[in-house]
Amino acid sequence: MVMRKNFFLLLMVAMFLGACTSYKQVPYLQNSEQLKGVEASQALYDARIMPKDLLTITVNSDDIAAAAPFNLTVQTTATANLTTRSMGMTTQPALMSYLVDNNGNIEFPSIGTVHVGGLTKSEAEEVIRKRLQPFFKEGTKFIVNVRMTNYKISVIGEVTRPNTYTISNEKVNVFEALALAGDLTIYGRRDGVKLIREDINGRKEVVPLNLNDANIINSPYYYLQQNDVLYVEPNKAKAKNSDIGNSTTLWFSATSIMISLTSLLYNILN
Repeated sequence: MVMRKNFFLLLMVAMFLGACTSYKQVPYLQNSEQLKGVEASQALYDARIMPKDLLTITVNSDDIAAAAPFNLTVQTTATANLTTRSMGMTTQPALMSYLVDNNGNIEFPSIGTVHVGGLTKSEAEEVIRKRLQPFFKEGTKFIVNVRMTNYKISVIGEVTRPNTYTISNEKVNVFEALALAGDLTIYGRRDGVKLIREDINGRKEVVPLNLNDANIINSPYYYLQQNDVLYVEPNKAKAKNSDIGNSTTLWFSATSIMISLTSLLYNILN
């Protein structure tokens, strides 16, 4: 009787410890109290222009005629309406997009080649504004606005909605990206997230991220760059389920083959 009680006691302790261990792997930012009182030493994040980025650039001024040559448009296909259905599809003007080449350059009207690779939006706007200054009368005020139209990140692996997402405000952190993908599934490893990134020079890197650790918010990889990929690894439970599923499939396949062979031999011998 005593041995039985001891056995059940040890079993309950083991189950409790196992539950505690599993729980420790679930919450995000577990040691966040250690970050209190720490002064922010990093500047606010600002995305940098990369090769193959698509940019829209607008120049606005009180002198509309002077600014017009720098706001080129292209015709885009729009939905046909009742008045133009017989004539085909209608077209609407849209701002021209500038593709950043592998050297970080774009070709801009009148001023030619402009190097914008590696610059933030505000830095690129300042470079273009200085190059445009001679085309405006002295004292004329004008504004240059640069936007990235293909700022995308991908989230794959053990998340609810793996997909590629377009970020309109050109700024997204790791947790915001996971929120777009519906957060991790119950099979996702919070300490097993990998960031796949290609820098401006084409160098690729895979960075491990631990979402359980609150220090991730101070990581240089906390904010994602355009074209980053987040991969969430499966936990051991998913791996075991996968093995069971494969084993079950193989077992049914083998059984089916054996039944077929048995039936064939029975028909031949009889």
